[in-house]
Amino acid sequence: MWRRIVHAACSFSLAFLCAARQANAQGPTADSGQPPLPGSATSSLGVAPGAGGGSLGNSPGAGQGFLGGRPGASQGRIPAPPSGPGPAELQAPIMAPQQEPIRPFSIPLHGSLDIPAGPEEDGPRDGLTLDAAIDLALRNNLDLRGKFYEIPQAQADILQASLRANPVFYADSQLIPYQRYTNARPAGQQQYDVNISYPIDVSRKRRSRTLVATRAKRVLEAQYQDAVRQTIDDIGLTFVDTLAARQTVRYANKSVQGLETLLSRTRQLHAKGAVSLSDLNRVKIQFRTARLGASDAEVSYQKAKKELAALLNSPTEQAEIIEVRGSIDLQTSPPPPVEELSRLALEVRPDLVAYRLGLKRAEADVGLARANRLQDVYLLFQPYTFQDNSPFGLKSGTSWSLGMSIPLPISNRNQGAIRRAELNVTQTQIEQAGLERRVLTDVEKAVKEYEFTRRAVQELRDEILPIAQQTRDESLRLYTAGETGVVAYINAQLEFNTAVKQYLDTAIRYRRSMLALNTAVGQRIFP
Repeated sequence: MWRRIVHAACSFSLAFLCAARQANAQGPTADSGQPPLPGSATSSLGVAPGAGGGSLGNSPGAGQGFLGGRPGASQGRIPAPPSGPGPAELQAPIMAPQQEPIRPFSIPLHGSLDIPAGPEEDGPRDGLTLDAAIDLALRNNLDLRGKFYEIPQAQADILQASLRANPVFYADSQLIPYQRYTNARPAGQQQYDVNISYPIDVSRKRRSRTLVATRAKRVLEAQYQDAVRQTIDDIGLTFVDTLAARQTVRYANKSVQGLETLLSRTRQLHAKGAVSLSDLNRVKIQFRTARLGASDAEVSYQKAKKELAALLNSPTEQAEIIEVRGSIDLQTSPPPPVEELSRLALEVRPDLVAYRLGLKRAEADVGLARANRLQDVYLLFQPYTFQDNSPFGLKSGTSWSLGMSIPLPISNRNQGAIRRAELNVTQTQIEQAGLERRVLTDVEKAVKEYEFTRRAVQELRDEILPIAQQTRDESLRLYTAGETGVVAYINAQLEFNTAVKQYLDTAIRYRRSMLALNTAVGQRIFP
């Protein structure tokens, strides 16, 4: 009975070891170059800064041999040297995040424009403000919600990295005869062994793995904050586009009203014979073109609201009823000096913070690679050895054994992985320096854009528009009085329309420059 149990244990152990070795041989050794598949373990936040130095290494006890057999056995079961990729081989190189340029905006309108009387309307009191839109997006945006799960996954990586190695159970039978032992065919006693091997982490690889995983989580948290920054920027730009489309609708409708009055007056003059039919047709063309432009502006407004609703993860049917509240021509105090903004950006911008944390993670990878120089030492405890002396008519004996297997780091001391991890630290430092320069450039460009558009809006609003409007109104007065033809008025209207469009485009650009400065600094500077 005992022999059958030992034989079964030996067979199970050998089958398990063979399966484990086959599974280890199937691990990937190179990047396939294919994009990550949905549901894969690849981070949706992008490559983590400093991750090129190495992975978390093997799981506790994986890739290590185990000690078995009794001391003095003819075939010692010694841990084999590692043959898989080093701790840095499966890591992708770091890549600096690419800054997206400010999207240009131009009023998609054909037709005339006019400036409504009175101050700009901010919208209904219960309308959606920019702050409310940002809050909704941070709560409901599906892209952000998906990326957030990178953080608890990183916490799970910390748990996995901190796990201790499992002991290894081993059982065998030695000196099994092909035929029964006799005096004519003498041999040693048949022997049955049961032992337990436990790996001892003498180089503290577990602690190094846990440190790498902890710092990798901090990098992911900073990357998530950068994703929030980019989402806020997208929400702000889309919100301003919606305000711009609404303002264009107001300008276009005002123009239609004015041209409708002009068309009525021209018909009266034509009935009296004061203007020709061709002049009447020219006014009709202007009126219909303005009406078509107003319809186009309304369609653009609805499209802008749908884009805003999509970012807010609102139902499509609610896009029609969204009403925004805000102003394009926002009067604010100037921002702090560019030197102060640059200093602030270097301190708080999440993508730069992620690189600083990534540098610490890369340094931890060096420590992990150095810890992997030494494989685990295996302590063997063999509590039971049974020697079958029954073929010789003697009493069978039992015994126990204690031993240790120590891999000798003669050839493989993980030199390549250590060197790669050290080079990755230098690489991360260079990438961080490059990102710092780009951050400073982003701030300087955003400040210059803000200052120029601020001056341009003020000049257009206070100087150019009044002159263009005065010229247009004077041409209208002369035309309705019959002193000039309709061509002179139409030319004045076209000049005024160009000035209004330039003012509206510049005002939108000015409002967007405020948001761009917020994004460049990584902190709210303008409302």
